[in-house]
Amino acid sequence: MPAAARRRLGRRLLAQFTDLFAVLLLVASAITFLAYALEQPRDPATFQLAVAILGVVLLNAGIGFAQEYSAERTAESLQAMVPHTCRVLRDGQPRELPARDLVPGDVVLLEAGDAVPADCRLVEAQDAAVDNAALTGESDAVARVAGPAPGGPPLQARNCVFMGTDLVTGTGRAVVFATGTATEFGRIFRLTAAAPRQQTPLQRQVAVMARRVAGVALATGAVLFAVRVPSGQSFVETFVFALGVMVALVPEGLPATLSVSLAIGVRRMARRHALVKQLLAVEALGSTSVVCTDKTGTLTQAEMTVVQLWADGVSHQVTGVGYAPSGEVADAGPVRELLRAAALCSDARLVPPAGRDGWRVLGDTTEGALLVAARKAGVDPAAEEARTPRVAEHPFDSVRKLMSTVHRDEDGAYLAYVKGAPLELLARCDAVDRGGVPEPLTDASRAEVAAAADGMAGKGLRVLAVARRRVAESRPPLADTESGLTLLGLAGMYDPPRPEVRDAVEACRRAGIRIVMVTGDHPLTAEAVARRVGIVRGPDPAVVTGAQLDALDDSGLDALLRDSGELLLCRVSPEHKMRVVTALQRRGDVVAVTGDGANDAPALKHADIGVAMGASGTDVAREAAVMVLLDDSFASITTAVGLGRSVYRNIRKFLIYLFSHNIAELVPILAATFTGFPLVPITAVQILAIDLGSDVLPALALGAEPMEADVMDSPPRPRREKLFSAAVVGRILFLGGIQSLGVCAVFFWHVGASGIPYADFTKDLPVYREAITMVQAGIVVSQFFNALAVRTDRRSVFRAGLLSNPWLLAAGAFGIALMAAISYAPPLQAVFGTAPLAASDWAVLAAFGVLLLAAEETRKWVLRRRGAVPGEAAR
Repeated sequence: MPAAARRRLGRRLLAQFTDLFAVLLLVASAITFLAYALEQPRDPATFQLAVAILGVVLLNAGIGFAQEYSAERTAESLQAMVPHTCRVLRDGQPRELPARDLVPGDVVLLEAGDAVPADCRLVEAQDAAVDNAALTGESDAVARVAGPAPGGPPLQARNCVFMGTDLVTGTGRAVVFATGTATEFGRIFRLTAAAPRQQTPLQRQVAVMARRVAGVALATGAVLFAVRVPSGQSFVETFVFALGVMVALVPEGLPATLSVSLAIGVRRMARRHALVKQLLAVEALGSTSVVCTDKTGTLTQAEMTVVQLWADGVSHQVTGVGYAPSGEVADAGPVRELLRAAALCSDARLVPPAGRDGWRVLGDTTEGALLVAARKAGVDPAAEEARTPRVAEHPFDSVRKLMSTVHRDEDGAYLAYVKGAPLELLARCDAVDRGGVPEPLTDASRAEVAAAADGMAGKGLRVLAVARRRVAESRPPLADTESGLTLLGLAGMYDPPRPEVRDAVEACRRAGIRIVMVTGDHPLTAEAVARRVGIVRGPDPAVVTGAQLDALDDSGLDALLRDSGELLLCRVSPEHKMRVVTALQRRGDVVAVTGDGANDAPALKHADIGVAMGASGTDVAREAAVMVLLDDSFASITTAVGLGRSVYRNIRKFLIYLFSHNIAELVPILAATFTGFPLVPITAVQILAIDLGSDVLPALALGAEPMEADVMDSPPRPRREKLFSAAVVGRILFLGGIQSLGVCAVFFWHVGASGIPYADFTKDLPVYREAITMVQAGIVVSQFFNALAVRTDRRSVFRAGLLSNPWLLAAGAFGIALMAAISYAPPLQAVFGTAPLAASDWAVLAAFGVLLLAAEETRKWVLRRRGAVPGEAAR
């Protein structure tokens, strides 16, 4: 489908001026321009103020526009990392291609879990059923056949499958007859593409905060205006004073800083193989308390590996891991026929390395493992297939738990090869291969085979049995093909755990995140893998099957989830997975769910964080999820949780940083008002210079603060915790109060030391210019130390390393250098009404900054001594 229509660049730029802070400042600028036009004589400072406010709005809009454009480009490039692919026949060979390369006439190969990439007509179908809900609203899967269908609307044709639907069961081959906008789905595509993006909870919280801050700013400015008008000052001067108060309370750099911080978090996750499709996921990740993870491909490598073979009462070990055919089979001679039969009774293909890709399997991973084992034993599956071509097959289904193929050998005779579940296959055997000679199966030999299969399963291996028989015709009935068999042996395989998963599981334990394994595998296999990766440590975990879940009502399920520490859910269906997720959410947990198949889509959509597999997952799962793991590894989930927590912490850090200095800008103005000082201790132009010139870059650097070492050592933050909690507000008041005391002290000390009565002060008096310069420089210098102080929640900043965020130091140095220029450069002195400061003045200001840092370090020390949990650090 074509990309959704974007707004034109001009419209996107204009949209930056609709932010509440931008509207507030635009109105203020317009009124200031009007005041300048009406006053007599006209004061150049008023015009400078109006231009400065307008410049702030333009700068913010430019930053916001550039960030939005960059984020859009980044999203496009990240989406390209998980392309929609499909399997097609080209030149008679199966190939995996991007879905966009399909053309009418292509033959598409479909399996359960695949999204249908185009409108197609089925030419082969085995137990095929599709979910047409996206097109027709039907809730149940609809069977599809390859035969002719009566005329009528295309959507009613039982031999057609359509783009945007999913194959739920079975397999098929289909000829493409429409692609892109020519499909049935194309008719409704534009409606979905044009749907507006919903605001995330964080965006809503910030919007509420913006309204409240704007309201407080306007109300405070209006009150002070009303208080100072009767004092005899001119209307314009009083208005400019009130405007300064309003500007002091508006965090002009917040919108740009917030969007950049979130974008940095998303990009960091992408670099760690976690593609976040919605910013909501960044927020929810920080409070994830339960991860319901599947096993195959997430905890394991998704590369089934045969490690043990059994034939004629003897076990044969197999070395090597993964799909690379490197390794060997111990005493391979007796098991070559077993592996040859298993390879012939397979639909998978082993693909050699190409480019950056290593050995891969196209098709079922279990069959791929058998092909690799055959290669290790010296059997060439392709050569055997050419020598003994397949003439018929009976695909695997979940009822029989078997697959069988019929081949013609070099003598023209027909041989059937069957593989499947050991107990199911053993029941259909009446002989066992002993050194190449069939011997009748006795009760003793059946018990021997069953014991060997149980022994492998007890080690956590998936066990397949392989058998053969001669048949009289090329297409024998299923009953004839899968009866009277001679057992060739057993193959035991497992999916090796990913080496990085054990450390990731341990990190989740430290973070207070519970891991529940939810798998369709056998309980023994699930427990074996869970022990290998550290999910299970105790001797008696709760292992519950889908059948046992069916026997529990909601209260029983709640009790199970409450009382079971280590929980493994095995042989579960999609309905079971959904029910478990709902029960966990009912308990107040924030649940992340992993999945890769079409049957996982309901749970992925219902979870707080749906996590799909990018490499092995189906299109259906990826569309349902809000996060895609590009490497399919559980470790990437843990990393993403840590990064999500870090993003949330960083947002709180720069909010504390920005709002604390707003207090330091407001308090001196209020102090001057109530002490009767006729002028403002800091002008609106100076405030804008601080907010945009000295504060934005450090705030951006705080938004990019590296992840703290202890971010995964604390429990998940409460689900209902607000961004502006009482703890955050308390820290803002603590730091802002110290800064306010410092700048008020230097201002009134400087003014008082002059001996000039308050009533005699004018804007051109050198002492006044020095005093307001001290206030502005005091805020800038204290903010440098404040930025260092808020870098950590409870750890000492000296333990974190003062040089670990060089961007913050550079940003702080830039702000101080800009302040020095405002103090010493004559052109800037004229704009801001400042004066040069002495070295002793800078020393006093630096001492106040050190005092602020020392006070914050003392507060953190007290928190550590009290044993406050990291999540309460902001308090």
